[in-house]
Amino acid sequence: MISNSMFKNTVLFLVLAIVSCGNSIKTRQAEPKQKEPTATSEEKTALEIKTGADNFEAYLPLLKNKKAGIVTNQTGILTNKIHLVDFLLEKKINVSKIYAPEHGFRGTADAGELIKDGKDTKTGLPIISLYGNNKKPKPEQLTGIDVMVFDLQDVGARFYTYISSLHYVMEACAENNIPLIVLDRPNPNGGIVDGPILEKEFTSFVGMHQIPVLHGMTIGEYAKMINGEKWLKNGTQCDLTVIPCLNYKREMPYSLPVKPSPNLPNDQAINLYASLCLFEGTNVSMGRGTEKQFQIYGSPFLPKSDFSFTPGPNLGAKDPTYNGKLCFGEDLSKAEKVKRLELKWLIKAYQTTADKTKFFNDFFTKLAGTKKLQHQIESGVSENEIRKSWEQGILNFKKTRKPYLIY
Repeated sequence: MISNSMFKNTVLFLVLAIVSCGNSIKTRQAEPKQKEPTATSEEKTALEIKTGADNFEAYLPLLKNKKAGIVTNQTGILTNKIHLVDFLLEKKINVSKIYAPEHGFRGTADAGELIKDGKDTKTGLPIISLYGNNKKPKPEQLTGIDVMVFDLQDVGARFYTYISSLHYVMEACAENNIPLIVLDRPNPNGGIVDGPILEKEFTSFVGMHQIPVLHGMTIGEYAKMINGEKWLKNGTQCDLTVIPCLNYKREMPYSLPVKPSPNLPNDQAINLYASLCLFEGTNVSMGRGTEKQFQIYGSPFLPKSDFSFTPGPNLGAKDPTYNGKLCFGEDLSKAEKVKRLELKWLIKAYQTTADKTKFFNDFFTKLAGTKKLQHQIESGVSENEIRKSWEQGILNFKKTRKPYLIY
């Protein structure tokens, strides 16, 4: 027979054993397993970027039971590669008209080429050109439109004309009481803000506003600034909704899924575009008519070197500058990514050209937005001094744009 004291001791021993066993089990379960290598949070987020077009839950309700006009081109696609127009039609949205900017709806026309109205061969929808003599939609071209959708991929440069088309579309919408929905897209040149500020007397379609050459904004942010600063005719403002990108930060690298225009074939060309486009106002080719558009530069008037090219007709350049003529210059297709507006190639070309009096043409002032830059280069002002002359203007611009930034 077991005494009470023996029974209590036995029970206590069993309880302690169970607790000890349980603790050892818990300890083993809590031991961390070795994790597989994973992408950094920034890399993961970059993979999850959604453009405004992909953020469709935010804008489809705004289009329901309305007749929509769409300003877009080949860049207006979702991540599944379906075009915005086709996507909206699948969702039973009543798309009435397509409005096409420079280079046309399919994005195959040369820079500056006249684009005619027509019909989309796939959908049968009417296409209205917003280039040439009809940069701003006329009231009769907006008849029957309840809401306008704008979806174009910008590259962050003042003279890239999609932001000029944006201005005119906003103005037309304001004047005709049509709400505008801008589907935002990342700026592939990120937050780079650099270059001379456009002076008002040099306003043109390649420079509509008093901003630097590189503005460092997305097209949605830019629309907000146009509206907020009352840059539209007579200070009018449009009924604007910006559908933002998701999981996007301005510093993130962003590679475009399609060419934004025929002569920007890859990331390198897009990165160098603003710097090399200034050559459009000179007698130097920046590679139109080759397979390295905006990645090389040269002319028959630069010194002979190991690098040369001969432009010829191709997609986006039916009759390129120096068609069939040997050009000498520099290959920048492997150059390190630029993080500012580079002037070194422009200055070098001017200093080494055969006849400096024939280097610049009238278009240079429109691109630069000021006569000062040409005068500085011709006078031998150093690149550092030229940059210092931009500093106050850039500082003022950053203050102006700050309320309109989304990311």
